[in-house]
Amino acid sequence: MTQVTETQPSDAAQRGELLLSVRDLAVHFGGVRAVDGLSFDVHEGEIVSVIGPNGAGKTSAFNCITGFYRPNAGRVLFGGEDITRVRPSTITMNGMARTFQNLRLFSDMSVLDNVKTAMHSRIRQNVFDQLLHTRRYRESERRCTLDARGWLDFVGFRGDEELFVTQLPYGEQRRVEIARALASQPRLLLLDEPGAGLNHQEKAELMVLIRRIQQLGVGIVLIEHDMGLVMEVSERIVVLNFGKEIADGTPVEIKNNPAVIEAYLGAEETE
Repeated sequence: MTQVTETQPSDAAQRGELLLSVRDLAVHFGGVRAVDGLSFDVHEGEIVSVIGPNGAGKTSAFNCITGFYRPNAGRVLFGGEDITRVRPSTITMNGMARTFQNLRLFSDMSVLDNVKTAMHSRIRQNVFDQLLHTRRYRESERRCTLDARGWLDFVGFRGDEELFVTQLPYGEQRRVEIARALASQPRLLLLDEPGAGLNHQEKAELMVLIRRIQQLGVGIVLIEHDMGLVMEVSERIVVLNFGKEIADGTPVEIKNNPAVIEAYLGAEETE
């Protein structure tokens, strides 16, 4: 696993290749337009936040990007390939990982085994190896265990790796979920409200972790309601309201955008 040092985000001009390109994305549920014409890009090593009031369409957009929903219109390109109607498992194999607003860890498995599940698609072993515990099986399991421990260390996990995840405090479960996502070796990581349920200290540690992930060259797309966290770590922010994109810019630009202020605070009443 690559080691990194703590540094500030690099300028957008230094970004690498274009990883994700969302174009005119739309998803409807009956007469409800959950997402209506969303477009944005994410480059290698870039942190982009998608924000908006509750019900703005943020998670629906994530579900379209990661293959859980099939959009009614628009396209999603990842690494230059159209993945609009590709299955989630294939998208993950191609280098995209995500976390969920509500934790989706395997409750009947240990911390270590939860992280190892993300590596199984890359393990070089077959059913014969597994049944007979061949040398190849033993070696691949050893590497898998070492890598899983490395990712747990990377995210700052402080618990017992042999505990069931349900035995952990909520903040530690969040770390395990991020470690599992990173264990799949993604080029792009989507984080759905990673700060939800965390205390002030845990959110501060989360911001440091997001920066560390960025230094691996991983692109990051973040949904988050904590505006302090968003403004601190984001390089660009995309704002949704009632499914429509109303702004795309730097944190300073978004903070002073009248349309964004109206969406969050409501328009001022005039006498």
